[in-house]
Amino acid sequence: MNKILLVIQREYLVRVKKKSFLFTTIGVPIIIIGFYAVMIAVGVSGGPETNKIAVIDEANLFNGNIDKAKDDGSEYVFISNQSPDSLKVKYKKLGYDYFLYIPPIEDFTKNVSNIQLFSKSPVAMKQKRKIEKTINSIIEQKRLQSANISREQYRSIKSDVSIDNKIVDGKEEKKGVAAVATIVSFVCGILIYMLMLIYGTMVMRGVMEEKLNRIAEVMVSSVKPFQLMLGKIIGIGAVGLTQFAIWIVLIVGLQFILSIFIPSFDLSTLPQTGQGAGAMAENVSKMDAFRIGFHSVPWGLIIFSFIFYFIGGYLLYASLFAAIGSVVSEDQNEAQAMVFPVMMPIVLGFVIMTKAITEPNTPLAIFGSIFPLTSPVVMMGRLMYNVPISQVIISMLLLVLNFIFFAWLSGKIYRTGILMYGKKVTWKEMIRWTVRKS
Repeated sequence: MNKILLVIQREYLVRVKKKSFLFTTIGVPIIIIGFYAVMIAVGVSGGPETNKIAVIDEANLFNGNIDKAKDDGSEYVFISNQSPDSLKVKYKKLGYDYFLYIPPIEDFTKNVSNIQLFSKSPVAMKQKRKIEKTINSIIEQKRLQSANISREQYRSIKSDVSIDNKIVDGKEEKKGVAAVATIVSFVCGILIYMLMLIYGTMVMRGVMEEKLNRIAEVMVSSVKPFQLMLGKIIGIGAVGLTQFAIWIVLIVGLQFILSIFIPSFDLSTLPQTGQGAGAMAENVSKMDAFRIGFHSVPWGLIIFSFIFYFIGGYLLYASLFAAIGSVVSEDQNEAQAMVFPVMMPIVLGFVIMTKAITEPNTPLAIFGSIFPLTSPVVMMGRLMYNVPISQVIISMLLLVLNFIFFAWLSGKIYRTGILMYGKKVTWKEMIRWTVRKS
């Protein structure tokens, strides 16, 4: 046990003292918060994009002007002394961003087509939708007029139901927000996916470097191969946990500092006219809903499960990566070919997780969250949706048992492969090592 602790200490200190560790540990939170600050600054400052659009309205759809209630923020200029063929060639030279051509329309109650928007490059989706919304609103009004229905009557008939999601836990009631559940599930799942790949491959590269530099030969003379492998896996895993803990502390601290310099703005300070005010007010309302939704997240369960599945998934895959690193020689292509079967279940887990977030109780999602090779990623995608405690216990138990099994299996491969040089090892040969008696 003392020898394993010495290996853990060596692996941990060697990596923590590297400049690259300090850079990634301190730099990543600063970059994340920096992007966050820029996003807030961009969202608060400025207004919607304004485009100047030349319009030939042969259907007299707009009646020569745009109703301010339907103004989408663009500047529409109605041209009456130009033909469509001539204007679509020179509208850009005349200072317009786009040219909107509305041909004659005999009956607004029927399907309206052949309206064309000319541009020098593909129109941005948001801008195209704004113009379409403006046109559709006017056509709807004309159809209502032809049916002798006022706009007020139409609004009273039109249904726009919004359902409030209430999460009941005993006597406590919280408001749930579907978008928050999706974001938390996806972020937790993709973090475990990335961390398992990053630190798992770090274990493999560490084993390969020690083997190629003949350091492993010296260490194996005083430490058993299995002790060396286990110490390396735990040591590098401890580096990952340390880095992750520092990231959490730094991100929370930087967010607190950021809130001092960028206080939340008041809705009453927004301008009260134009499309920009309504859009910004809607964004603020969404932000408030997100803040409320985050209070409904079972953070205790999420944090505990995240740590457990990260440690369990990392230990399981790190043992496999260590086994591969022990049999690989100088050829990097050989390493890529050997590691591909190990990475496939991780990638499969990520694919299932993206499906489980939207449909958490399908047979595929349940299987993926219990199967040990995919459960670290998939279960984090399901936890926000009240997964039965029996499934969580089975998933965790199978993950622990499979780590023990794969660690034992990888140890047998590691013991033989770490001292083998100049020979290309196949999967068939590695399997033979595992069934061979010690």
